[in-house]
Amino acid sequence: MSAVTTNQPLGTPTWIDLGIPDLDRAMAFYGSVFGWEFDVGPEEYGRYTMCLLGGKKVAALMPNPDENATEFWWNVYLATDDLDATVARSAAAGGTLLMEPMDIADQGRMAMVRDPAGAQFGLWQGRAHVGCELVNEPNTLLRNDLVTPNPGPAREFYAAVFDFTLDGNADLPGMDFTFLRRPDGHEIGGIVGDAAASESSWGTLFQVADTDAAVAAARAHGGAADDPTDMVYGRTADVTDPFGAKFTVGSPLPGGQG
Repeated sequence: MSAVTTNQPLGTPTWIDLGIPDLDRAMAFYGSVFGWEFDVGPEEYGRYTMCLLGGKKVAALMPNPDENATEFWWNVYLATDDLDATVARSAAAGGTLLMEPMDIADQGRMAMVRDPAGAQFGLWQGRAHVGCELVNEPNTLLRNDLVTPNPGPAREFYAAVFDFTLDGNADLPGMDFTFLRRPDGHEIGGIVGDAAASESSWGTLFQVADTDAAVAAARAHGGAADDPTDMVYGRTADVTDPFGAKFTVGSPLPGGQG
């Protein structure tokens, strides 16, 4: 089901947010591309703004507190039901703690970690806020994949911390792609080994009804985008928002493939 009402199992991508220098411009851009509405938070919470689709939370935007920041990216948060235990497992597996566990009012607890390959991700233990309330539908989060020039340590780390199984992908011959699956067999994302990548980072893929239309909207509202291409799983395109934050949009191919 695409509606989420309870905390996701360990390791599942459960929330995404983006810090940018101009909240109003970001809302105009993402509202145009995805049809989102916005609930702007109060000043005391940094104007942390919920992105809504049909009244359900699908992501968040926030003004970046660092006025000198020049790089911006979508953060992905992986679910945990015991933040302190998962932080300890991350450290034991070679991860670096970037932000100590902290309470976010009554919403939940979070921490930020860097894996041994250099990719940053968050951990989220939900309370009042379980994370994305709608996924796997047009204009919501579909999946997250880690792209890294050093996939070996990344595979070992995520398997050790989250008990993921690691499987290859025969659908993508010639590509170093590893499925990450929970112990129950559910695929939560993957690791892409790319020697040409300049750094390791988690990517964010949003499902859309029409990739070409999403690309046109992004270009018309101050963003940039590659031309859409077809692959075995659907029609996709990489998009860059007006601040340089990157994400991917994808829609199923005609005939139900994807």
